[in-house]
Amino acid sequence: MTATFTATVLGSPRIGPNRELKKAVEAYWAGRLDRAGLEAAGAELRRAQWSQLREAGLDSIPVGTFSYYDHVLDTAVMLGALPDRVAGIADPLDRYFAAARGTDTVAPLEMTKWFDTNYHYLVPEITPSTVFALDAAKVLDELAQARTLGVPARPVVLGPVTFLLLSKAVGSDAPLLDRVDELVPLYVELFGQLAAAGAQWVQVDEPALVADRTPEEIAVARRVYDRLSAVPERPAILLASYFGGLGDALPALAATGVEGLAVDLVAGSDALASVPALTRKHVVAGVVDGRNVWRTDLDAALGTLGTLLGSAGTLAVSTSCSLLHVPYTLDAETGFDAALRSWLAFGSEKVHEVVTLATALTRGRDAVEDEFARARAAASARRADARLYDGTVRARLDALTGSKPTRSPAAQRRRAQSALRLPALPTTTIGSYPQTAQIRIARAALRTGEIDETEYRARMRAEIADVIALQEELGLDVLVHGEPERNDMVQYFAEQLDGFCVTDNGWVQSYGSRCVRPPILYGDVRRPDPMTVDWIAYAQSLTDRPVKGMLTGPVTILAWSFVRDDQPLAESANQVALAIQDETVDLQGAGIRIIQVDEPALRELLPLRAVDRPAYLDWAVGAFRLATSGVADSTQIHTHLCYSEFGEVIDAIAELDADVTSIEAARSHMEVLDDLNAVGFDLGVGPGVYDIHSPRVPSVAEIEMSLRKALEAVPAERLWVNPDCGLKTRGRTEVEASLHNLVEAAQLVRADL
Repeated sequence: MTATFTATVLGSPRIGPNRELKKAVEAYWAGRLDRAGLEAAGAELRRAQWSQLREAGLDSIPVGTFSYYDHVLDTAVMLGALPDRVAGIADPLDRYFAAARGTDTVAPLEMTKWFDTNYHYLVPEITPSTVFALDAAKVLDELAQARTLGVPARPVVLGPVTFLLLSKAVGSDAPLLDRVDELVPLYVELFGQLAAAGAQWVQVDEPALVADRTPEEIAVARRVYDRLSAVPERPAILLASYFGGLGDALPALAATGVEGLAVDLVAGSDALASVPALTRKHVVAGVVDGRNVWRTDLDAALGTLGTLLGSAGTLAVSTSCSLLHVPYTLDAETGFDAALRSWLAFGSEKVHEVVTLATALTRGRDAVEDEFARARAAASARRADARLYDGTVRARLDALTGSKPTRSPAAQRRRAQSALRLPALPTTTIGSYPQTAQIRIARAALRTGEIDETEYRARMRAEIADVIALQEELGLDVLVHGEPERNDMVQYFAEQLDGFCVTDNGWVQSYGSRCVRPPILYGDVRRPDPMTVDWIAYAQSLTDRPVKGMLTGPVTILAWSFVRDDQPLAESANQVALAIQDETVDLQGAGIRIIQVDEPALRELLPLRAVDRPAYLDWAVGAFRLATSGVADSTQIHTHLCYSEFGEVIDAIAELDADVTSIEAARSHMEVLDDLNAVGFDLGVGPGVYDIHSPRVPSVAEIEMSLRKALEAVPAERLWVNPDCGLKTRGRTEVEASLHNLVEAAQLVRADL
């Protein structure tokens, strides 16, 4: 029988503690680093990560979770499911990156959110002609490296059911899950190769099974794992789920011959004791939160583990999900006071918590009682800290109890906003412009004290003036200030709101080489002073054309932060909404006639189970409307959403009641417009006419074709023309060329109206 293990995690971050992978990958793209250099950087990151996990005390370490861009894309490569349009690219690595980012001639795969997290994955495209074929080189190479280093390696792969459920069918309406029998032989072959290479266990991730699944889908999953577990030459199978409970899928999976089940006991609430088959399984209990940064209540976690001792054959302690979603370590942070620091646990601290709990299970609690005492003291101090509660904010929200903030009817607002005198098909951008080297140098110089605040503001004003001049030269109708002063669309606001703190080096991967530093919301939220008014008012002073005020909405600020876990998320959302409302009122007072409140994360926080969605959408829409309800009818409110499957929240998008909604549509080929029409959406809409996450410059003809397609669904008086997201990550030259083509295409279509 395969030996079990006691302490593990379900996955690790891969960008490097100092974003080493980001720098290496971008150097490869720019031609400054060759393939050998990139592979050496990846190998060193893996070695360092595995060594730290082994030294921390884990006795089973996940390998295969490393990726140069995205693990779902890696799975598409492993299964031979890359789109035909990249097949002509000879070099495998360049073919991989072409699928991820596109090229001058190749469109990339769609990108959307990984369940309800802020990580984005590439959506595989499966056509009727897709012929699946196994290429296990990546996972086998990483397993070989780990074994050479003496690491107790457990290969990790995405399971066939989740792979198909997350993929997009192209050229057929047949459910992709119907093709699972084509994948099962590939996994059989893979498991055989892993066993031959020395793997004792293989972790097969099936997170799609924690969402609502039909009895037929659950039956397919059971059949798949009945077949895979019946294979004689294979490692023991750890079937892993996360981001919620398995519900009806749990007894079905437990009835198969898989040796282990990993369950999320932070986000999930499965009644494990009611599944007798678990007494024959190795249960990996995810009791340490892999998605948030608060210290684990060790007493409660050990209590949960204790209840499982009679329900599981053998028991191991784990994080609830991969540590991909949290920063590497608190060791890199210098800005937290001692009290706040004691409340937190980043990646390495969570590994320590896993080992502590596993030690308590195997050797007795007395062996680690000091750790339990420290956790208990930190939790007590946190509950008593005065910074968590602001009576003024709470009284203000109490006064709104029972009311639903609204604006005047849309038709009345349209009449008031006609004073903007915008042309048909008005052109604009989403907000940010390229963060140039000069901007980054100035920000670093301010941080190190080389320049003072006055000099920094002067440099940022110069950047704003340059961006305004560029937009006027290009002929855009509604301008933006370019956001040079903003390090991030959430962090910038968090730094100016009471109740938040920010990290020095708390980077997490959002997609590919894009990394963010989520702020930490620890207390009640209040806006001490205006946050954007001076910058936007300055930009407006430079032009007669309208300049949009740019704000981030309450749902997105929460979604892209580590949020407090001691009160309902809806309460935090309303606190943030009041702060944003105050900002919109001040922007209006400064003469800003268009204000954009971005909510790209609206879909992202949608609960995975349908039963939980109405309550979420109610408070999420309510928070946005609270944030935007303080301005006059003549002030035009915009919002922006991007890179999500919008169909499930399409009613909520309409209920936001924004005067104009810009929305990602380039990679999804304007499909969202039909969804909007189906719910009677009759406000302004700006479907993204080109994909900014690809370095390619769209042609005039391409954008014109997108616009004409959009006009088939949206009348000209409601249609706006814009890219599908902000331009922060793009280069200045490609941005100028792309926007030049956007304006020219809009003018060509406008002339035919």
